[in-house]
Amino acid sequence: MSIAFETRKIHKIYTAVVRGIPNWLETRCDAPLVINGDKRHRTIIDKYRGKKSLTRFRLTARAGDAAVVEALPESGRTHQIRVHLASLGHPIVCDALYGRDTPLFLSSFKRSWRGNHFDERPLIARLALHAAKLTLPTRNAKELTIEAPYPKDMAAVIRQIEKLSNIPPPCS
Repeated sequence: MSIAFETRKIHKIYTAVVRGIPNWLETRCDAPLVINGDKRHRTIIDKYRGKKSLTRFRLTARAGDAAVVEALPESGRTHQIRVHLASLGHPIVCDALYGRDTPLFLSSFKRSWRGNHFDERPLIARLALHAAKLTLPTRNAKELTIEAPYPKDMAAVIRQIEKLSNIPPPCS
């Protein structure tokens, strides 16, 4: 398996809830990354010292000031998806390192919400990034696909955003 990771024969799909509404349905980010590149030990973009990194993104739903994005990293750098999304102007919800650690509330994107702001509980109060699917080769030339269901909080956020979204679901 480690050889499959090294030779990039493993395909990974992540789901992220991001701040802001991307002006693209699909895009890619190929900003070169340096791990542990600043005083806060973050991964940074550096076109001179950075290693090649590529992530493809697809917008799947949007509502208010939040969006659901599918990320397909083609290289495997530390914090690659987080850095690339932040560089595109859409940091992941609750990402204290590359964005803001502010939780996401339903009232922040559902216009008809009529609750008490003091009693409202966040939909998600942790990094809104999920490793959804992993596909890897096997010895008998078939592929093995492993899918991980969303945790309860992530599923709730995505369900709410999809309910209010005007992006049609992809055709399968």
